[in-house]
Amino acid sequence: MESAKNELPTTPMLFPLEPEVFWQKLRLLVREEVGRLEVQPAAGSSTFVTPGLNYKPLLKIAEVCQLFQVTRPTIYDWIKCGKLKRYKVRSRAYFLWNDIQQLLYPDGSPGQSSPVI
Repeated sequence: MESAKNELPTTPMLFPLEPEVFWQKLRLLVREEVGRLEVQPAAGSSTFVTPGLNYKPLLKIAEVCQLFQVTRPTIYDWIKCGKLKRYKVRSRAYFLWNDIQQLLYPDGSPGQSSPVI
């Protein structure tokens, strides 16, 4: 009866491999998958691609700042004086691409007038 207390309970084996062989095969599989991902080019960029759409319809404030080469306070001043209209989605501010184009080129198309900044 005392010998039953000293024996360790055996756990059932869930897969038919020794643990070391299992880990070796798992490492090999992970290396193959990582290697395959490094070789293949990315399927797309971080933005979603919509067929037929050749511009980004909504711009973030950082993108507008970069486009006009101004700081955030300048953009906020433009919003205050009515030069730009922001659209809020939850707590984020976005700007319509068409509004940005109208601010850049007040006369119409980009080829007709020089950008106004």
